[in-house]
Amino acid sequence: MAPKSDTAEGIVLNFVNEQNRPLNSQVVSDFLQKFNLKKSAVQKALDSLADGGKITFKEYGKQKIYLARQDQFQIPNTEELNQMKEENGKLQEMLEEQKKANSQLEGEIKSLQSNLTLDEIYSNDAKLRKQVEEMEERLSKLREGVTLVSPEERKVVEKNFSDAVSHWRKRKRMFKDVWDAINENSSKNPNEFKEELGVEYDEDIGVSLQAYATLIMPHGTKRPRG
Repeated sequence: MAPKSDTAEGIVLNFVNEQNRPLNSQVVSDFLQKFNLKKSAVQKALDSLADGGKITFKEYGKQKIYLARQDQFQIPNTEELNQMKEENGKLQEMLEEQKKANSQLEGEIKSLQSNLTLDEIYSNDAKLRKQVEEMEERLSKLREGVTLVSPEERKVVEKNFSDAVSHWRKRKRMFKDVWDAINENSSKNPNEFKEELGVEYDEDIGVSLQAYATLIMPHGTKRPRG
């Protein structure tokens, strides 16, 4: 008599028959953890099923390998196998066709999702019109000669810029003095030492103090050395 399906033996028997491959108690225990079966209970069930002839087993040293009884399975003959292969081939073709159809549908869905809805089009149109109006208003003021930046604001910006360039020049000079003093007392090649310390000159990052300094010099004034 077959054990009840909700008992430990029933659960183990169903699993062994479904797998229909060689199994040891550890593998069975790992797979049946979801049923809250401990390894000892699984081992007991396997041994009981084997003793009762419901499953088979072979011993390899100290380990037992369990297998479903093969006489319970209907083995197809050659004609049935050929028919199954033919049906499997047809199913594979149907599967490939379905995959292609799914791929086409996904492409159409992505295409539709990338298109804007009518509400989105109206919203974008309103934003663009507002931007155009603001730009036209600004352009109109410029054409009329309206001063958009007051002299006071201009002076503040120019002073801040001039101060920044002055600080830049002072720090560059201070660095040069320190760097020259270090290299005078060092046996290392200056360029190799520079790379070793990760030092970067203004020119290494594409900037020039001289170029910025000329922006604040009045016409005809002698340029300072950078």
